[in-house]
Amino acid sequence: MAGQRMRLDRFISAQFNINRRDVKLMLAQNRIWVDNLAANDVQQLVDEFSHIRVDDQVIQAKTPRYLMLHKPVGVVSATKDEQHPTILDLIPPDEREGLHMVGRLDRYTSGLMLLTNDGRWSTLLASPESKVPKTYHVTLGNPLSADYIDAFEEGMYFAYENITTRPAQLQILSDYEALVTLHEGKYHQIKRMFGRFRNPVVKLHRQSVGNLSLDPQLTPGQSRTLSKEEVQNITNLAG
Repeated sequence: MAGQRMRLDRFISAQFNINRRDVKLMLAQNRIWVDNLAANDVQQLVDEFSHIRVDDQVIQAKTPRYLMLHKPVGVVSATKDEQHPTILDLIPPDEREGLHMVGRLDRYTSGLMLLTNDGRWSTLLASPESKVPKTYHVTLGNPLSADYIDAFEEGMYFAYENITTRPAQLQILSDYEALVTLHEGKYHQIKRMFGRFRNPVVKLHRQSVGNLSLDPQLTPGQSRTLSKEEVQNITNLAG
């Protein structure tokens, strides 16, 4: 049932290999409890994080998990890799089960990454329709000029994919540093956009996703659980 909702009678029927009519009788006898409340509707929708109990037997008690991680350079956004350490390698072995990444950063990019075991949440944040902004600190090989600002805001055409990027915001911090905010995630987008100016990206660091900024107390490789408020705030933004 990962990432999906289903009717309560279908879930109980599959768990106990019984007819759905029998599930209706169990409800009438107050034998089925969902999230500590007696269930009374066979059409009630449940998901992978619904706490479900039948009599004194807990059938499902999975807890959603949401983490932010400070990704170091050199770590790949993958679950397995034979040559390089992966994001999951940074998580203690007894805490990795069920976790997956919300989006990716390439091996040479550092900064904020999100992990979860909630498929619906990650799909919501990663959906192109959500338009959750992502802000990066960029260090360049050559000096910047004001021309970059308008070019990023207008969008750039990439012939290979036959697409034009959405407007992006560029704030010049110094001759060689800028903040770039994207509202999408095309392949190596920032490097390719600066490539139009023949200006190589020397360092790329993601500072924030939506209204969620990388915790400054996290050193590279460290992670922490998101607070309920942090999860709710970014969920509201994506929705």
